[in-house]
Amino acid sequence: MEPRISPAPASDRRADLMAALLQDKGGLTIDELMERLGVTRTAVRQHLAALQRDGEVARGGLRPTGGRPQHVYVLTEAGAERFTRRYSWFADLLIGLLRSELGQEDLRARLTTMGETAAAALLRGAAPDARLSGRLGELAAAMRALGYETDPVNPREKEVVARNCIFHQLAVANPEVCAFDLGLMAKYAGAKVEHVECMARGQHVCRFRFGGK
Repeated sequence: MEPRISPAPASDRRADLMAALLQDKGGLTIDELMERLGVTRTAVRQHLAALQRDGEVARGGLRPTGGRPQHVYVLTEAGAERFTRRYSWFADLLIGLLRSELGQEDLRARLTTMGETAAAALLRGAAPDARLSGRLGELAAAMRALGYETDPVNPREKEVVARNCIFHQLAVANPEVCAFDLGLMAKYAGAKVEHVECMARGQHVCRFRFGGK
């Protein structure tokens, strides 16, 4: 008896479908995708529906086929982005170059200034809350918009707690990167900040404690 071969996981098939669309910038029809992937029409439709829902594939124009014209499907910018996400690698090279040119302390100072500049851009046109607790609530919301998972701010604690770090791998390899976060937070909150817990140092959260009123 021949061994039973399990079908490829749906995620693998979708990756194969996206790779096929990446190679054919003009898009492919359902029939063409069936032939490329070796799967049924129903399977292709299911994968396309999931990828369209996620915004990674879109339906394009009609293509003559000798019979009834068929729609082609193309990668969106978000879909193409999945093949080019190497930002952490590039950032690691850049941080290493700056460290060799500036030295560790000057690199930290430069990253702090970058964080302050980013905060100023986020605050442009806004009227900060007069209370530190209010400003921390606004900071936590701004961080969520940047991709951080922040806890609701407890007014009595004067803390912002993040459950993730959008620079985690970069910060593990280059601890100076945390200076960017500290510069951004201090500028945004208008208060001194202390990094009392840090995931890059092996702790479970990033906890930032602020001084002032």
